[in-house]
Amino acid sequence: MKLLNLKTAGLGVLLIIASCSTSKQDQLTALKKEHDAIAEKIKTLEAEIAASDTSNANNEALALKVATKVMTPTVFNHFIEVQGRLDGEENLGVSAKMPGTVESVNVSMGDKVTKGQILAKLDDAVLQQNMKQLKDNLGFVTELYNKQKALWDQKIGSEVQYLSAKNNKESLENSIKTLQDQIDMMRIVSPINGTVEDISIKIGQSVGPGLPIFRVVNFSSMKVVAEIAESYSSRVNKGDEVIVRFPDLNRDITARISSASKYIGPQNRTFDVEVKMKPEFNNFKANMIAILKINDYRAEKAMVLPINLIQNDQQGSFVFIAVKDKDSYRAHKAPVKAGQSYNGLVEITSGLKEGDILITAGQLDLQDGQTIRL
Repeated sequence: MKLLNLKTAGLGVLLIIASCSTSKQDQLTALKKEHDAIAEKIKTLEAEIAASDTSNANNEALALKVATKVMTPTVFNHFIEVQGRLDGEENLGVSAKMPGTVESVNVSMGDKVTKGQILAKLDDAVLQQNMKQLKDNLGFVTELYNKQKALWDQKIGSEVQYLSAKNNKESLENSIKTLQDQIDMMRIVSPINGTVEDISIKIGQSVGPGLPIFRVVNFSSMKVVAEIAESYSSRVNKGDEVIVRFPDLNRDITARISSASKYIGPQNRTFDVEVKMKPEFNNFKANMIAILKINDYRAEKAMVLPINLIQNDQQGSFVFIAVKDKDSYRAHKAPVKAGQSYNGLVEITSGLKEGDILITAGQLDLQDGQTIRL
């Protein structure tokens, strides 16, 4: 009878609202609000009626079968995941020091090279001709100098003649040295020990300074570099544990952050981190994708549950737990406060304790105080 009177009263309210509204949209909004309020009252009354009925048969009929889990403390870890790339500790692009035409390429992709080894040679024919001419002139000037010096040693001739011959000889020697430096710069050499990983020139191609034409990488020491958002700057520090995942190799490696930059890039608002690694595998390659999972939070004894078990209403977040009531169990609406979440799990910082029976299935159809079957 209470339900019938409530429904009749609700209908009367709806008719009054509908007749007084001047806008169909306002009428619809008001009707929806009244519908939700009445539906909530009906569910509350049904739960009260079920609770007041001491008949075991009636309780069994209304009891809802649910799945449960006993809460126990567990370790909870939160990770920041960012994409980085693998790099050698020494990874250098090698360019020509002088403009010229490639005469020869002396290495191939994958070749191991040593510091100072010639990778390619530019055409230096003109410089070599100039060198030959300078050396011929030097021979003549040196002979004049030696004769002038011998005379000067005997106090024959003037000092001006001796100094002029000496200056001519030294000037040519300096010119030859300068030209030899230019000839040496026509040879492109490796600045480090390593492996040739890229060659972007061919014989006959013109090259110039500043454009890398070889890449030499030293994989005797390696690192993973990544950019991290500014918002994590206080949570990521040197020495933090990190799991480095290489998707292409299906391999996880545990390491620690070797450096975390104190500089925030003004354009992308990120800072750089590096993780040094040992070259454990031959199939590591420069610029290989690496996923960094940085452990920025850890709780040793936490109440952890799947995040989809948390529901929300006007009062806040809550879960349902099973509470013993004489010979049966009832659903209890337990307000909770959620902390960090990761990978579908969330840490509950308040509202649950060890031993609580968490309802993990069927909770969406429950009302506070409803009889349930475990």
